[in-house]
Amino acid sequence: MAPRHIQVAETSRVVLPRHTKLKYDETRQVWVILAPERVLAPDEIAVEVLKLCDGARSVAAIIDELAAKYAAPRDVIATDVVAMLQDLADKGFLTEVRETTS
Repeated sequence: MAPRHIQVAETSRVVLPRHTKLKYDETRQVWVILAPERVLAPDEIAVEVLKLCDGARSVAAIIDELAAKYAAPRDVIATDVVAMLQDLADKGFLTEVRETTS
């Protein structure tokens, strides 16, 4: 099965795929994203963003939360967050929560 590529936008609700985990590696003393046969060590800022990617919050809500927390211009935060999330999505480390209709 080919990876599902997503286009990250402020309306997206992104989450780590089922087979991927964000975990603190005690041995290395760093946060890592574990995926089958792959490990990625994101920087501190990326870890903070990834912790907010719960599938419930939209990317816009994540941006708003970070802009308020750091008293930073929203447009600057938005540019950086969307670019980072898109890069992770392109590498298969993020997927988008889709609305289901009953």
